[in-house]
Amino acid sequence: MSLGEEDVRHRVLDVGGIALHVAESGEEQGLPVVMCHGFPGLWYSWRHQLPVLAAAGYRAIAVDMRGYGRSGRPASPEQYDRSRTVADMVGLLDGLGIDEAVFVGHDFGAALVWDLPQWAPGRVKALMQLSVPRMPVSSRPPTELYARMAEQHFVHVHYFQEEGPADRELGAEPERFLANVFWALSGGYRYLDIWQHPSEGNGYLDVLPEAPPLPWPWLSQEEFAYYVDEFRRTGFTGGLNWYRAYDHVWREKQDRPDEPVTVPTMFLVGERDPVLQMMGSNALKQMESLVPGLRDVHTVEGAGHFVQMEAPEKVNEAMLAFLARLG
Repeated sequence: MSLGEEDVRHRVLDVGGIALHVAESGEEQGLPVVMCHGFPGLWYSWRHQLPVLAAAGYRAIAVDMRGYGRSGRPASPEQYDRSRTVADMVGLLDGLGIDEAVFVGHDFGAALVWDLPQWAPGRVKALMQLSVPRMPVSSRPPTELYARMAEQHFVHVHYFQEEGPADRELGAEPERFLANVFWALSGGYRYLDIWQHPSEGNGYLDVLPEAPPLPWPWLSQEEFAYYVDEFRRTGFTGGLNWYRAYDHVWREKQDRPDEPVTVPTMFLVGERDPVLQMMGSNALKQMESLVPGLRDVHTVEGAGHFVQMEAPEKVNEAMLAFLARLG
C-alpha cells in the first residue's frame, strides 16, 4: 500500500518550548501508534507503515523528532537529553488529546522509546521496537568507551562528538552522504567493514562505501529526493546532537536507573543490521530480563538497519499481528 499525501494530515504542535511536526493517517478514534525515527531519518521513514496501520483502524502518527525536518532544532546538545526528549513525547500526546499510545522506535528513537514506560508512566500502552535492543547502562560514560574504540577503528559516534567537523562535512554533500550511509547500513553491505579504517585523518565520507546508483529495490529516486531536500534545507546538526547528548543521558540515568520494561513489547531487527552485529546475538537473550513484557522477537532475513523500509511487508505484518493481540 503506497502513501498518498492526500491521506496524511500534517500539523506542527507546540509541545512546551519546541515545535514538533507530526504526520497522521487514520481515524482519530483509533488506537494511537506513535512512530519515532533515528539518524538520518524523518517522519517519512515510516511512509510504508502509515497507510497500512491507518487501513487497519489505527491512528498512525509519525514524528519529525527534535532536531529534524519541520520540527524545532535546538543548537545545544544538552537540549537533547532524556528529560527533554521524553517531554516532547508527553507534549505530543497532550497536544493531540491522547491519554495512552503504542510507541514505535527505530535507532535512537528506539533508545528513547525504551525509556518511556519509566519516564512517562501511564502514557504507554505497548512498545514495538526496531533495530536497537534494550541494553544495560554502561558503567562508564559512553564517550569514553567510543574514544577507546576509536583508537583502533573509525567510529562514527566518536567522530560526531566534536561540534563542527561532521556538521560541515555532511552538510556540504548531503546527497552523497545520505546515499552512502543508507547503503552502508542496509542489508546490501557489511557496515562493520568501515572499522578497518583508522580514525586519524578520516571523515565519515572517507570511510563509507560509494553507493550504487538509485533506484534500489527498497528506495526509489523520488523517495531519496525527499530526504535530500529536507537535509539540504536543515543540515545535520540537529541529528548529530542526539549523539552528542549521550553523556547527558548517561548522567541522568545515574540518578534514575533503568527499570524493567513490563508493558507488552515486540522487538524486530534485520538479520544484517550492524547494531545486532556489534552487540552480538546475546543482546536478544539479555532482553528477557531487562524487558519482562517482551512477547515477540522477529529477525528479518536479508534486511539491514532500515528494516521498516527494506522489508516493509514483513514489518507491517508483525506490527499488525502484535497490535491485534493487545485487545
